[in-house]
Parts: sequence; structure tokens; C-alpha cells
Amino acid sequence: MSADVTAGSGPAGAAAPAEDSGRPVTVRPKESLGTRLAALAGGGVVRVVLLVVGLFWLLPTVGLLLSSLRTPSDISASGWWKVFTSPSQLTVTNYRTLLDNHAITDSLVNTALITVPATLLVVVIGSLAGYAFAWMDFPGRDWWFIAVVAMLVVPVQVALIPVAKLFGDIGIFGDISGVVLFHTAFGLPFAIFLLRNFFAEIPRELLEAARLDGAGELRLFTRVVMPLGGPAIASLGIFQFLWVWNDMLVALIFADSDSQPVTVALQQQVRQFGNNIDILAPGAFVSMVIPLVVFFAFQRQFVSGVMAGAVK
Repeated sequence: MSADVTAGSGPAGAAAPAEDSGRPVTVRPKESLGTRLAALAGGGVVRVVLLVVGLFWLLPTVGLLLSSLRTPSDISASGWWKVFTSPSQLTVTNYRTLLDNHAITDSLVNTALITVPATLLVVVIGSLAGYAFAWMDFPGRDWWFIAVVAMLVVPVQVALIPVAKLFGDIGIFGDISGVVLFHTAFGLPFAIFLLRNFFAEIPRELLEAARLDGAGELRLFTRVVMPLGGPAIASLGIFQFLWVWNDMLVALIFADSDSQPVTVALQQQVRQFGNNIDILAPGAFVSMVIPLVVFFAFQRQFVSGVMAGAVK
């Protein structure tokens, strides 16, 4: 009789409490406001917010693109958003005018002649120096590395006048080679610091196994370290490319009219002609879209290099 009462006790035959059956009671903690907000942040709300922020971030780029596809009279009469109601305003005449402007086209070539060597030199020399500081023993290695790190705090503006005098004495002031050397010199401290810390995370056992197989330092660097350091090297290359391509201060001082990059050429166009937006808008968009293409082309390597070392 008591068994029947126990089985049927409670409304609708509800089971007995967990402590009556001998099982431990699990008490679920009450979720705090922060926990609920964190769960909400991981959902679609944050994605929508990030999408809206991204669209606002790209708004100036879209405006520049649409302005570069409008005639000067249309630009003077209304804003770039007018093209959504009057798409007939879009034209490629400005880009034809840009291609006929030798000052801009020559400056784009000069920009490539400055950026590509400055990026390659920093990557190659920085990789070799980073490997040396990470895995080679030589007198004063730690002190030399501290000196390299100390150079990171030296601003570019401090060296402009002394280096300009030096370049003038050796005859490369105003030449593309002078601009390349300046960017290389000031890009190397960060490159060495970044790659040395990345190479130092490579397992020592892997390098020792390669040495036991008869690999020398150069073969070890090219066959083991370089493939493993590919993401970090790609990240460094992207950073250096963007810094040099978008630079105007160094080129404004060290480049003459025959070697000036596109940033200086666009600035000269503003000073000479003032409101020639039909040249400035397409020229600015072209100078901006090339670094974007480089970044998106190596986006996977860039993300891998940034996240390198974050997860063991």
C-alpha cells in the first residue's frame, strides 16, 4: 500500500525529488545579466552591427569611386549620392583623362619602383637578421637585439635632415634609390623584431634534426625556417607595402619631380590646379585600390601571421 502511494504521490504522477532516489541534486546557477549579454553578442545582433559599421567604414571609398565616375559639372552641382537617382551621370571620361596625364601615370610607375624594392629588401634582410638573432650564437647578440628594438622608438622626422644631407653628399638625394634606402632603413627594426620573435617559437628539436641530417645554416634557413615563417613574412610584406605605398612625407623630401610617387603627384595637382576633381578623384581611387587588392590577395597569410603564436 505504501509503495502505491509513493509511486502516485504528487500531481499527475510526478516523480519523487532527486534526493529521495539517492541521486545528487544539480542546481543550475542563475544566469547573470553579463552572461545573457554575452550570449546575445554571439548571435546575429552583433553581426548586423558589425555589418553596419563596415558599411559606414566603406562609405568614403564608395563616395570616392562614384565621384571619380562623374563629370566635374555634376560634382559641382550635387553630391555623389545623386547617381542613385540619375545613373546616367556615370562615365569613364575621368579615367581617360587620368591616363592622358603623364604626371599621374609616371608617378604610379615611380610608386611601384619605390614600393616593391623597399618591401623586398625589408623582407629579405629582416628574415636573415631575425633568424640570426633567434638561432645563431655570436658575441653581443642580446645587446645588438636590444639596440634594434630601441630603434623602434626613433621617429622618422628626427632623421629627415641628417639623412638628406648624407644622401646629398653621396649623390642620391632626389633619386628613387634614396627613397628606397630610407624606407628600408626605417622598416628593418620592426621587421627584425617581428621575425625574430616568430622564428624563436620554432621547436629547437626540428632544427637540431635538420642539422643532424647535414643541413647548414643557409639550407636550414631556406628549407625549414622560411616555409614555417611564411605567414609572418607575408604579414610583414603587407605592412611594409602599405606603409611605403601610402607614404608622402619621405617622398616629399627625398624625391624630385622625376621620381615622385603618386601621393606627391596628387598633392602637386591640388597645389597647381586647385579644383581639378576630374583628375584627383580617379587618381586617388587608383592609388587606394591597389593596396586593397594586395591586402585581399594575401589576406589568408596575413591573418595566419597575425594569429601566429596565439594558440600553442
